[in-house]
Amino acid sequence: METLTARGRAVRLGATLLGMALLLLGTVHGTDDDFPFGPFRMYSTSDPPDTPAPDTRVEGVDETGAVVPLGQDATGIRRAEIEGQQGRYAADTSLLRTVAEAYAERHPGAPALVEVRIVIRLHDIRGGRPTGEWTDRTAVRWDTAG
Repeated sequence: METLTARGRAVRLGATLLGMALLLLGTVHGTDDDFPFGPFRMYSTSDPPDTPAPDTRVEGVDETGAVVPLGQDATGIRRAEIEGQQGRYAADTSLLRTVAEAYAERHPGAPALVEVRIVIRLHDIRGGRPTGEWTDRTAVRWDTAG
């Protein structure tokens, strides 16, 4: 077994100290986006037991009036990508046009979409358990009229 040289030990020690410093800095001042050096808070917090549980989905309405689910299989766009950019979609609803275009590309013979919306289903929770009741809230809506 070979032993490390003094320079090799110094390089490893320096890399270890740098990694520890980044972890400490990320924990104190970072956000989830700084992973793996950020605090990754998404798993360290929880909502109160009676807070409704949100479930986000994307749906469209085609020119026949039918509601079309616009999940990953239908558009190639993952739900997490939509949820992560929801603020951008709300600020500029015309960005949802890209979802309609992705759907049209994958379903060339289907009726065209005239509306795309991000809908949040809030599942009711009582005593930490689902009640089976829910309400839908349209968070963002785009249509071909503008």
